[in-house]
Amino acid sequence: MIVTASMKMADLIIQNHHLLSIIDRFGIQIGIGERTIAEVCEQHQIPVDFFLEIVNAFNDPSFFPKRNLDSFPLHLIVSYLFKTHSFYLELKIPEIERLIKKLLDSEKPETVRVASLIFNFFSTYTSQLRDHIAREEKIVYPYILKLEEVYESKDSAVMETFRKEFQFTIDEYERDHEDIEEKLYDIKSLIIKYVLPGEDYLTYYKILGQIDHLEQDINDHTEMENKVLIPRVRMMESFLNQRTGQ
Repeated sequence: MIVTASMKMADLIIQNHHLLSIIDRFGIQIGIGERTIAEVCEQHQIPVDFFLEIVNAFNDPSFFPKRNLDSFPLHLIVSYLFKTHSFYLELKIPEIERLIKKLLDSEKPETVRVASLIFNFFSTYTSQLRDHIAREEKIVYPYILKLEEVYESKDSAVMETFRKEFQFTIDEYERDHEDIEEKLYDIKSLIIKYVLPGEDYLTYYKILGQIDHLEQDINDHTEMENKVLIPRVRMMESFLNQRTGQ
């Protein structure tokens, strides 16, 4: 199903409640009444076409690659990615950690043993994810935003100054852009293969569901960076190199 601007926002959420976490990143919360997507976006000063691209991509995996995102300013995409980071660090990761710690409080030694393994795996993963996010927010995204500003100026002198100040290229980022979601698969495998049936089963089931949601979200996040952000930045860098003789 392709989401359109004329649909009611409430109907979209009812049909796929998993989109709530995506919609929240735009500052939209429940209580939207009978308003259409276009009306809600206008109320929140959100470009409706951009909103539809993001929501459709999450609602229908076959919607990738996001060809139409090429027409939007990079600062819109970067702003969305920043909010996605906040969702991971402030909501999703703490939620999973709370579930794992619930198992660690069990009186059964076997549950505590397995939960400790899961907690160690997840802690290692989240540490790497935080490092990855910190690099993007402190180095990569500021570089992209400045690059877009310089590119749009079409001023050779400004471009020359930028090239001297920023000793960085998107190729460096792409080389280090590790597949951070892969380790989540290992955690899921650990639970599925080695957890014994018992009264803690429901908590394990919830952990699996939350990790799977996080994994899918990060996959889409990575897709946007690899298929939209990096090619656009590379094109801008090429333009600057031509203008500055590099």
